[in-house]
Amino acid sequence: MADRVTVIGWDGSPLTAAARAALGAATLVAGASHHLALPEVPVGAERIRLGSVALAARRIAAHRGTAVVLADGDPGFFGVVRTLRAPEFGLEVEVVPGVSSVAAAFARAGMPWDDAHVVVAHPRTLRRAVNVCRAHAKVAVLTSPGAGPAELGLLMEGIHRTFVICEELGTGRERVTVVTSDKAADHTWRDPNVVIVIGGPVTAGESGGWIAGRDPAGGPRGWSLPAEEYGGELGEGEREPLRTSQLARLGPRLGDLVWDIGCGSGAFATDAARAGAAVIAVDRDAHACARTDAAARRHGVQLQIVHGTAPHVLENLPEPDVVRVGGGGAAVVSAVADRRPQRIVADAGTRDAAELIGRNLTEHGYVVECALLQSVELDTRAWTEKERSVAFLLSGVLPARGT
Repeated sequence: MADRVTVIGWDGSPLTAAARAALGAATLVAGASHHLALPEVPVGAERIRLGSVALAARRIAAHRGTAVVLADGDPGFFGVVRTLRAPEFGLEVEVVPGVSSVAAAFARAGMPWDDAHVVVAHPRTLRRAVNVCRAHAKVAVLTSPGAGPAELGLLMEGIHRTFVICEELGTGRERVTVVTSDKAADHTWRDPNVVIVIGGPVTAGESGGWIAGRDPAGGPRGWSLPAEEYGGELGEGEREPLRTSQLARLGPRLGDLVWDIGCGSGAFATDAARAGAAVIAVDRDAHACARTDAAARRHGVQLQIVHGTAPHVLENLPEPDVVRVGGGGAAVVSAVADRRPQRIVADAGTRDAAELIGRNLTEHGYVVECALLQSVELDTRAWTEKERSVAFLLSGVLPARGT
């Protein structure tokens, strides 16, 4: 095992005295080609071109001597330190950090970033990164080949964002470009790059907040909000007890894309967006779309609103993770199930309608549960019945994808 392992973060500025001292004593140096070309790398040191960090870690673990790993930015922030410290390698490391590429990108843009979400986009995580960009007003995306600015822009079709694209930060080829999301695919971008995605309502106060990213305590408390928060009377399928049960069954979360079909007043769509998910709200009624837009603006969340009739309007929408079917019955449920979201909820006013939806979900391979929900709202001044609601709640879960 290496006698000593030092990880040095390099942000393009001159190396610190501590970094130079560690490099001067190194008998093995790992890094990208531009790191290995630094004049401070000892001539006689073994050099490893850093591709797979895991492979490099195995070689470092077997090395007898002093090892240095060079990495861009802060190696402890979505960097190599996590892999090097994995139990299978048994490496204890010292870290000399640099300025992270995210911090550098926001510095180039002249913007604060304590209110930003930071996500990593690989080909396997790109869709979830895009969903975070759909749902939030300020997101930094650490990209990778095959999951860069062009791919982000293509997958954000239907919504407008501004991209600040920072290429090769800290090098002589550094470039910062501002484009709209729909134009990002028209260019070829150099790796590595960071994309700052900006758009939609910004609710943070002038003095900032108390937690990095989106404040989970912002806005009223509660998974679902009462009718008065959504402009008064709600439809039968939108009332709070049913809506709360639907939210509990679907569990929308950061990185998810939710479809709300038959969005009505926008109560469910807004509640799901308050949980951090990206939401596409669909309704054939233009007035319902306008109410949904007003509800989203009132609560400072971002929704994509689609005016059209399901199931036809669903064909060109991006793939959902979870779906609420608030209208359209079994035909819409069937079209949704064909897209294979992880979870689907629907409601029905009669047992026959519930059985039809349940059989449809079962035939599509979903595990189905159904509950008859009855709620009675009481006027507490006289403890008399004010409103009664009865509905069958159906939920379907794909066994292979589970949660």
